[in-house]
Amino acid sequence: MRTTRLVSIFEAQGQLVSDPVRTIDLLRRLGVGVVRVFMPWTSVAPKKRPPGSRAAALAAYAAGDWAPYDAIVRAATARGVRVYITLEGGAPTWATGPGAPASAPEGGAYWKPSASDFAVFVRAAGTRYSGRYTPPGKSSPLPRVSCWSLWNEPNLGPQLAPQTIAGSTVETSASMYRALLDAGWNALQATGHGSDTILIGELAPYGQTGPGAPGTFGEMVPLRFVRALYCVDSSLHALRGADAAARGCPTSASASTSFAADHPGLFQATGYAVHPYPGPNHIPPNFVPPGSPDFANLAALPNLERLLDTVTALYGSSKRFPLYSTEYGYFTNPPYAFGAPLPAVASDYLNWAEYISWRNPRLQSWDQYLLTDPPGSGPSKFVTGLQFADGTPKATYAAWRMPIYLPDTRESGGKALELWGCVRPAHYAALDTGAAQRVRIELRTRRSTGFSVVKTLPITDPDGYFDTDVAFSSGGTVRLAWSYPHGPTIHSREVQVTAS
Repeated sequence: MRTTRLVSIFEAQGQLVSDPVRTIDLLRRLGVGVVRVFMPWTSVAPKKRPPGSRAAALAAYAAGDWAPYDAIVRAATARGVRVYITLEGGAPTWATGPGAPASAPEGGAYWKPSASDFAVFVRAAGTRYSGRYTPPGKSSPLPRVSCWSLWNEPNLGPQLAPQTIAGSTVETSASMYRALLDAGWNALQATGHGSDTILIGELAPYGQTGPGAPGTFGEMVPLRFVRALYCVDSSLHALRGADAAARGCPTSASASTSFAADHPGLFQATGYAVHPYPGPNHIPPNFVPPGSPDFANLAALPNLERLLDTVTALYGSSKRFPLYSTEYGYFTNPPYAFGAPLPAVASDYLNWAEYISWRNPRLQSWDQYLLTDPPGSGPSKFVTGLQFADGTPKATYAAWRMPIYLPDTRESGGKALELWGCVRPAHYAALDTGAAQRVRIELRTRRSTGFSVVKTLPITDPDGYFDTDVAFSSGGTVRLAWSYPHGPTIHSREVQVTAS
C-alpha cells in the first residue's frame, strides 16, 4: 500500500481566468485538490524596467494586471482548493538579452531572460500572495499561496533560448535556468515563502538527439538538461576546465565545494516537476522508448530518479527529490485524427497511467491538463481536455473523476483480482457533511440485465484512493459507484473481467 499522498492537480487556465468561480466550483465537484495557475511574467510586467529601489520596483507592477490571479486565488481558497502558481516566461522586452534572431518565438520573449529582473517579478508575486498583503481599496489581505514553481519547460527552445550553442555541444539553457532558479528561489525566501512547496524543473519529457540537436530553438532531452544543470558529463563525472566554464560551472574541484551552497534551489527545493506525457498519443503509459535513456516519460521516470540521486550525492547531499507530475493527458480522436486513441481507449490509458503513478512512491502528484479542448483539431491543438471544445464531456471526464484499474482482468481458480481505484470527490463530500464515504464495487454478469453490489469499501485515504482484492463469482462488467451527498450517483468507466 502507498504510504504517501498522491495529490490531484488540475490545469484549466483559460476557464480559470475567464470565469474563476464557476470553474473552481466544477473542479471541486470533480475532486481536484490543487489548481495550477500559469503566471506569465509579461502578464503583470510594467512597460518599462522598474526603478532600482525594491519598493519602487514592486509598485511598478500595476494592481490591475494582477486582477485575474487575485480572483482565482480568492475563489479557490474560499472553496478549500489549493493554488499552485508557475512563475514563467516570457520576459518583457526590457528584460531579454540582445541578439535574438528574427525567428525567435514570441518576438524574443524567451531569449536570454534577465535573472535579476526575474527576481523582481518573483518578489512582487511572493509579496502579493504572502497572506499579509491588502490591495489598495480592499479591507482584507489576499489569501496566501504556498505552492510555486519557477519557469516552465526550460529544456524547450520556445520556452528558453538559445538551448545550445557551439554546434549544439554547449547547453546554454541549463546555465540560464540555473540563474533564473537562483534568483527566483532567493526572492521567494525573502518574501516569507521559505517553508512553502517550491518545485523546480517543470521538464518536458522528450527531446531531439543526434548531430546538431537541439540547436537554438529545439527540444533538449530532459536528462541531458539536468546533467548540464548540475555540471556533470554524460558519464556523471564533474565537468572541469573549459567544458565547465562554458556552462557556468565550477572549473576545479576546489571551486565545486561551494556549488550546493551557491545554488540552494538545486538542492533544497521541495521536488522536481516533470511532464511525463506518454509520447505519441496511441502509446500506452507503460511504454519505454527504446534507445532513448534521456527521456522522462511516465514509464522512464526511474531514469530521472537515479540521475537526481547521483548528481546530488556528488555534491555531498543526501536529498532524494520527490517527483511531481504537473502536466499529463491524452489526446483523443475525435477531435484529433492523427493516431490518437478513441475516448474509451484514452480513458483506459488515463486510469492505467494513474495506477502506475500511484505505485511509484517517488511521485507525489497526479495531473490533468486540460479541462476543455481548444477549438480545432489540427496537429498544433492540445486536445487533452476532459471536455470537447463545446463543453460536452468526453469519456475521459468520468474516468478522471473516478478511476478504476485492474492489472489483471482474468480470474482463474477462484483467485481474487486486484482492483484499484479512486473516488476523487469523496474528500470534499466528507468535509462538507462530516459523514464517512463509501464506494460500491458492482458487477453485471453476462446473464443479468443490471449491476449488483459485490463489495462495499470505506474511503479512508485523504485523496480518495483504495486498493483491494475482489473475488468475482463469474465474469462480466465491473464498475465503481458512489453518490454525491444529496446528489446523483456517479460511476466509473466499465471494465470487462473473465472468470474460469
